Amino acid sequence: MAAADDYDGATALAEFRASRAGVRGLVESGITSVPRLFLAPRPSSPCTPPAENEIPFAIPTVDLALPRSATVQLVRAAARSFGFFHVTDHGDVHAGTVDSAVSAVRAFHELPPATRSAFYTPACVGSVTYSTIPIPGPLLPWRDTLQVRFGPPAPDLSHLPAACRDALLEYQRCMTEFGKKIAGLLSEALGVGAERLERAMQVEGWLMACHYYPPCAEPAQVVGSMAHTDPSLFTVLAQDGVGGLQVRLDDGRWADVSPVPGALLVNIGDLLKLSNNLLLT
Repeated sequence: MAAADDYDGATALAEFRASRAGVRGLVESGITSVPRLFLAPRPSSPCTPPAENEIPFAIPTVDLALPRSATVQLVRAAARSFGFFHVTDHGDVHAGTVDSAVSAVRAFHELPPATRSAFYTPACVGSVTYSTIPIPGPLLPWRDTLQVRFGPPAPDLSHLPAACRDALLEYQRCMTEFGKKIAGLLSEALGVGAERLERAMQVEGWLMACHYYPPCAEPAQVVGSMAHTDPSLFTVLAQDGVGGLQVRLDDGRWADVSPVPGALLVNIGDLLKLSNNLLLT
């Protein structure tokens, strides 16, 4: 039997990628224990429950049905204090559109292995990629990701899987309009004019990441993601009813972000934080 320190992570990663089956493939193979490539160190307390009589943490909500001036004030306060906020009454992305996109992504990830593997692109290069993207370590998360880059320049979406093509294109169309609306509100909140960040979006482009988290025989041994910030201007997250997102509070504690039915979650990214500092200096 080989000693534990003989483990070759690079070889294990190469073999996993060569299978072109993703984490879903491991589940389909019937494994009963998590491969070492996915074993993650666990924080002692990833989510600290509120103390007795303490008000539970809640992400701010921005209701777009309010007057514009009130909405801008809410966006400004949420962006400065939390960096996250739920958006309700947005009107651009209907619940049916979100549900269809989520169902379509699930349908793709649950295609037969031989069909899925044709799309597997571990290098993450191109407009459409399907892979298990490493996180620092190089630890692998217990998830597979279908990633679509919507320009610029104009993307080649000919490789977008037919199982989810129509639903994701419609979701992107609606999300683009929603993103423009949020960019305008954030621009006004910064005091730089309603179109400033929308122009920046045209340069940065849009990236859609469709994550799929297969069931795990040892869920305490894996993670779906690690602590991170998003490098973009901002991220729009459509959560399903399962939840799982956490944010770190100013005092270092981690808190759950419960899904709000019908709401979209906006996360201020690093690029917008940097832009804010530049615009204020």
